[in-house]
Amino acid sequence: MRPVFGITGGTGCGKTTVLSVLEKLGFTTIDCDALYHQMLAEGGALVDKIGEMFPGTVHNGVLQRKKLGSIVFADPKALERLSAVTDRAVDQRVEALIAAAPGPVAVDAIRLFESGLAARCSCTIAVTAPAEVRVRRLMAREGISEDYARLRIDAQPDDGVFADLADVVLVNDFPTRAEFEAYCRDKLQKLL
Repeated sequence: MRPVFGITGGTGCGKTTVLSVLEKLGFTTIDCDALYHQMLAEGGALVDKIGEMFPGTVHNGVLQRKKLGSIVFADPKALERLSAVTDRAVDQRVEALIAAAPGPVAVDAIRLFESGLAARCSCTIAVTAPAEVRVRRLMAREGISEDYARLRIDAQPDDGVFADLADVVLVNDFPTRAEFEAYCRDKLQKLL
């Protein structure tokens, strides 16, 4: 069986770096967040379904993301309903991409376990990092305030949740990306 690695963890932990290392090791990489945004831009069945579930959020076949966000982030049950639909749609697309890949595959999904994608993986990897490190990374990467960075981190599961569920944990407390890449390369090569 060819390797299918699932990567998960909170924002600012370094999942993109892990995905990059795996790509250099010959893996086809799938970024579920980018895939989801691509699917929304394509329109079609997913956007239509969201429009049916949340009237007024789709105009002329285009999802009004801020309008949808104002609904689902204020109502946890609405967010659960949306996640159920989007997880299913993304999972179907990921399944097709995995089937079409010529070799090993790495899937980056913040909702790897909640969505059921972990069941498609031969190995699951949690990327964690200290909260203060994540805050600094988010502020630098996205030009956001410290308060907003903390709100985003606080809205996600704790690192312990990811670590408890995953087969492998990569802790990104390195001062530079190059050091974390070297650490990842060493750890990931041992999994092959």
